[in-house]
Amino acid sequence: MGRDAKLTLSRWEVAAAAGVVASFGMGLVAVCLSMPASDYSFLKLPRTLEDIQDLRDNLESYTTDYTIQVAQRREKLLNYMLFLRVTPTLPNTFINVASPIVDVPYRIFFMATFIGLIPAAYVTVRAGIALGELRSVADLYDFQAIATLFLIGIVSVTPTLISKNHTVEIA
Repeated sequence: MGRDAKLTLSRWEVAAAAGVVASFGMGLVAVCLSMPASDYSFLKLPRTLEDIQDLRDNLESYTTDYTIQVAQRREKLLNYMLFLRVTPTLPNTFINVASPIVDVPYRIFFMATFIGLIPAAYVTVRAGIALGELRSVADLYDFQAIATLFLIGIVSVTPTLISKNHTVEIA
């Protein structure tokens, strides 16, 4: 490819990109218009150059910390990524953006995302269903929901437990 090479997009690709941008913009406007006035203070959009500088500095420190953690846990990276996905310590958007920057292998990222987001999705769906069918507070604590959450927790922690037992046997 020389200097003459140009990036050519078909009309369909341009239309798809425009649709994504337009949908995002319309969604953002809809959220802002439907938000009560008391909730505007919760928006954390940068309003000054100082706010943007603070945001940049915080992102750099988060990325540096994440890079160090990934380097220390390179052998057990799947367990660490599962932990990050299951627990709400870091925002998922940050994990999605920073993972390729700090060289998290795609296979590990995909497996951790696929397995790690199941508990949050399950809880969210169950909460929506429970709110729709709620008659009393006792309805929130049915055996099936608690057993399913327990099973998801065991499956999420099993790789760590197996690796600890394997490490004890080697020592």
